Amino acid sequence: MSDNNKFKMLAKTLSGLEDLLAAELRSLGASDVKAMNRSAEFFGDKKMLYKANMHCRLATRILKQVKTFNATSSDELYHHVSQIKWDKLMRLSQTFAIDAVINYSEFNNSMFVAQKVKDAIADWFRAKYDKRPSVDIKRPNVRINIHIRAKKATLSLDSSGEALSKRGYRTEAGTAPLGEVLAAGIIELTRWDRASSFIDSMCGSGTFVIEAAQMARNMAPGLTRKGFGFMGWRDYDESILRDLVEEAQAAIKPNLDFKIVGSDIEPARIKEAMANAKRARVGKDIEFVCKSFEKQEPPPAPGVMVINPPYGERMVITRIDEFYTMIGDTLKQNYEGYNAFVLTSNLDSIKHVGLRTSQRVKLFNGPLECRLLKFEMYKGSRKEKYRNPEEKP
Repeated sequence: MSDNNKFKMLAKTLSGLEDLLAAELRSLGASDVKAMNRSAEFFGDKKMLYKANMHCRLATRILKQVKTFNATSSDELYHHVSQIKWDKLMRLSQTFAIDAVINYSEFNNSMFVAQKVKDAIADWFRAKYDKRPSVDIKRPNVRINIHIRAKKATLSLDSSGEALSKRGYRTEAGTAPLGEVLAAGIIELTRWDRASSFIDSMCGSGTFVIEAAQMARNMAPGLTRKGFGFMGWRDYDESILRDLVEEAQAAIKPNLDFKIVGSDIEPARIKEAMANAKRARVGKDIEFVCKSFEKQEPPPAPGVMVINPPYGERMVITRIDEFYTMIGDTLKQNYEGYNAFVLTSNLDSIKHVGLRTSQRVKLFNGPLECRLLKFEMYKGSRKEKYRNPEEKP
């Protein structure tokens, strides 16, 4: 890769997943990677940009930086945006949309900033061609991002289009589905080896087990998407994407020699999960079972169990406490030899699990501040686990 072809990009993610995203980008060949707040900055060429969109599980969007400048007033913002040669980036016939993000700035209205950027782009085209491109908020050909923090503004092209968290397989979901990026990040945080048992005993629409199956089979998440934002850019190179798709398909493992299980008490959720898994091309890799949590028999240990149980918003407090007590009892009885992980925002009721945590990670499930709690279900007692003098706690 020639340094002359490199440019700066920003991969956006969720709070708590920044370091994991940075590691993922490095594994894909990105250079000068730097973890930041809910994002990771990196450098690469056009192939790297396409590759990041195709392979990143932990990114929600990949932005290509176009220009940075000071913006202390609306006039200054308009001036800098209108200096960009917009016909090099998009066609007059294309639609566009503006996403504005404002942090600690003299601007206090993101809609105003988006409008100002839109006006500058439209006026630039009108001055040169006597026509202007149209705005399409829902499905634009080109999506533009403007981020202003303090006095610094960064204008970027959104290479992803629809958020990368929308893999294309989950058209059916329950009342409180877990996002794909968060699910993938949690699986990475469990340090699952992708070669031993994995189970979600409250699987809902199946996001955990589907992401796990795709990871284990080395299936790029972008393969199930309909397209990417960069496909509407003027410099789009179809041959690069075609080669990446062929490489990604060739790298998929044909099958798994261990069990991935998704279980739920509601038949409707199991039906949804099975349909989603089929669309994700991993339907044959996951065993779906309709059983309550306490009756589910997990596959042979060692393994990883992950659940995202109800937090209690729609359950009275006595019932939710009893529910979490049942979780703890079931872990002790049925999950010996497993590393069990529970994602919850109910830090009071989780105490009723009655087990000591070995890890606690702060995450956000949408607006809810949560904890991912790890419970190591040793065979025998904790003392027996470390009876061998060569083993250390």
